[in-house]
Amino acid sequence: MAKEKVYTQNKQARTRYEILETYEAGIDLEGHEVKAIRAGNASLKGAFATFTEDEAFINNMHIGQYKYSRDIIEYDPERKRKILLKRKQIDYLRGKTSQPGLTVVPLSLYNSGQYIKAEIALVKGKTKHSKKEDLKKKDQKRRAKRAAKERSTRYGQ
Repeated sequence: MAKEKVYTQNKQARTRYEILETYEAGIDLEGHEVKAIRAGNASLKGAFATFTEDEAFINNMHIGQYKYSRDIIEYDPERKRKILLKRKQIDYLRGKTSQPGLTVVPLSLYNSGQYIKAEIALVKGKTKHSKKEDLKKKDQKRRAKRAAKERSTRYGQ
């Protein structure tokens, strides 16, 4: 079986949101969109999920046109793309997103075998205070790592 390759990630989602639950979901794509994703021509910046009665869609996911495909006259790179989930998962996520402060965002696009999958997450927005705390923790880890590296080079270990 082929190794999973991550094509793109939503880096802002991990800093802006607190991730509550994650799911693996398929995406309904056209052939040239799959080739464009594999060529690295996709972005999840600002993408989010919406729900209808019985379906889920990813909005604002940008997939550029594949450069070797024939000219598609009216290609919309940010069209709605259907998320392929089980009925229970769609109903659960629709119920959760009706609560204030919760939403669903895609975290990454990767391949699983021959298919392109999306890792989607139920998230809650972080406050400025919690964002600052995360930055402080990250800075402390960086300083500790730098100090350990400095000690090891100083004493030749």
